[in-house]
Amino acid sequence: MADLANIVEELSKLTVIEAADLVKQLETKWGVSAAAPVAVAAAGGGAAAAAPAEAKDAFDVILVSVPADKKIAAIKAVREIKAGLGLAEAKALVEGAPKPVLEGANKADSDAAKKKLEEAGAKVDVK
Repeated sequence: MADLANIVEELSKLTVIEAADLVKQLETKWGVSAAAPVAVAAAGGGAAAAAPAEAKDAFDVILVSVPADKKIAAIKAVREIKAGLGLAEAKALVEGAPKPVLEGANKADSDAAKKKLEEAGAKVDVK
């Protein structure tokens, strides 16, 4: 039997790309999928129990659209939300809507970003 501690140590040294490649190779070799199984509700007696909704803690703020007369205000808002973004990048993001402005943000940050963009005249969606 293989030394499990040694295997764990070797796997810890892999980069993310190498680990993803390893997963693909193992899926192919063993004929399995690493994807999480999807629960199928059985229709036993006509009543199926719905799974409780999970509390979401990461949100994406999507810039859906910006009216032409509000573009400058929206660009300023995007630059305030994403501090490291240059003028050209912010302009490209606004003009390329729908595009994500924030991804994986917490509830407070996503709400603040949505409010700021809506005040600038943009249409925003939080997912």
